[in-house]
Amino acid sequence: MSLNNNFSEDQINILEKYVSNIDSNIFVLKNLPEVIKGALFSKYSRSSLGLRSLLLKEFIQNEETSFDQISQIDSKFVIEQSEGIKKAQNFYDRILDGYGDDSIGELGGAHLAIENVSMIAAKAIEDLRIGGSPLEKSTRYIYFDQKINDEYQFYKEPVIMASAYRELYLETCNHLFETYSKLIPITIEIVQKNFPHDENISAVAYKAALRAKVLDLLRGLLPASSLTNMGVFGNGRFFENLIKKLSVNNLSELQKISLETFNELFKIIPSFVRRTESSSKYQQAFITYSDKLKNTLSKITEDCTKNTKSKNDEGVFLVDYDKDAVNKLFAGLLFENSNLSINELMDISKNFPKEKIISVFESISSIRENRRHKSSRALENIFFTFEIVKDFGIYRDLQRHRMLTQEKQLLTCNLGYFIPKEIENTNISKDYIAAMEKAKKTYEIIAQELPEEAQYIVPMAYNIRWYFKINLRALQWLTELRSSPAGHSNYRRVAQEMVLEILKIYPEFEAFFKFVDFEGHDLGRINQEVKRIEKEILNER
Repeated sequence: MSLNNNFSEDQINILEKYVSNIDSNIFVLKNLPEVIKGALFSKYSRSSLGLRSLLLKEFIQNEETSFDQISQIDSKFVIEQSEGIKKAQNFYDRILDGYGDDSIGELGGAHLAIENVSMIAAKAIEDLRIGGSPLEKSTRYIYFDQKINDEYQFYKEPVIMASAYRELYLETCNHLFETYSKLIPITIEIVQKNFPHDENISAVAYKAALRAKVLDLLRGLLPASSLTNMGVFGNGRFFENLIKKLSVNNLSELQKISLETFNELFKIIPSFVRRTESSSKYQQAFITYSDKLKNTLSKITEDCTKNTKSKNDEGVFLVDYDKDAVNKLFAGLLFENSNLSINELMDISKNFPKEKIISVFESISSIRENRRHKSSRALENIFFTFEIVKDFGIYRDLQRHRMLTQEKQLLTCNLGYFIPKEIENTNISKDYIAAMEKAKKTYEIIAQELPEEAQYIVPMAYNIRWYFKINLRALQWLTELRSSPAGHSNYRRVAQEMVLEILKIYPEFEAFFKFVDFEGHDLGRINQEVKRIEKEILNER
């Protein structure tokens, strides 16, 4: 069932022109200008409304948007366009088959809404790196304690719901949400003491900033089954890969999303997703390959690791790096403007004094005036691999960076959990810890039989292990962005630690991280939120 979809007959008649269906959780936008689709998705991540309701309220029924003048769509056009797509499909299929290049799939795209899916599913969707741009409902702008039909909004995993663990699962998820809801007003009081209202700040901005800080502190209580909404813009190749990947996942939720995504996209961009139809020879071959690869790797892993016990240390670890990084970077910076080979330039670098090389790096970096000034591509020659054991909330934020190689392990309750320092040793820490321990007990019971499905019960505060293999240029962008005062304090620390780990090995690279913020900024994010909201208020006047 979709949220906020009690539409009148008139509203349904309007919406049918612009969405591929009225009552499914997955649908595609159509017949809308790009500017409206972009603005709509932008608002989506910070709204509790479903996308169709948001489209009605903020755009169609909002006089300021001049929606009628921008859209200019009538029923006759919609029918003719639908028929035109069907007639043209065979023609486009012949073109795509004739060129035989998967990159042709990057020349068409769609805006897809995916509503009421778990955070587990959202991460699987966002794991595709190239060709797609996802936006997910924010845990810091939206309260997640709302009820619909007197029920908290979390995914009722079908396998668990059909098992002996049903009542235990429901009880634990409800307890996590009840604790989250119960602690909101108490946490507000704690934050207010640390951040009293300044008379120079508007009441509206202060209230919104206070809410954001409180929700940041309590998000760790939300189970991975919490329902979220997503907007995804992607090209045909991205969506083809998405449907294929989700279709072979062991979790039934992801398989269902795959099927519904195909059904909706086939209405709008059929030629770009037709190879993922369940009866397609391409899809059947992919399923066979995926099953064989998954089973083979599983058996090999079990055989190779059965006698080894893991160290479950929390932290950020630099586990691999380029041993000749300084010379490679120096040669890369000179390459474009020289007539020498990369090896000849590296030989020159090896004979240069260290001070001169550092001077070159500083000269290049001094030109950058802010973090949006991108460094030379030469930095992409240098790679680092980090293994990170941090809470699932941090993973949710950092995983969205696409210019890197990353893999995660299953979400468990085996690696400990995070307690915000603002909550430690307060009168709410007891409830917070009790909720975490209850979730762990439930997880351990379910995981004995259903390890993958048991992920849904794990709260966001529990740690997960994953790795990043990332080049220096991408790392520069990630750490300068994620260390800013506006960022969540948890992932800010990860960004800072990544840089510090590198500088232990290569102090010569310090100049390339000039916009990484190493300050604590305990209230930095709340101050940034005040600035953001006050700017919005000013723009509305």
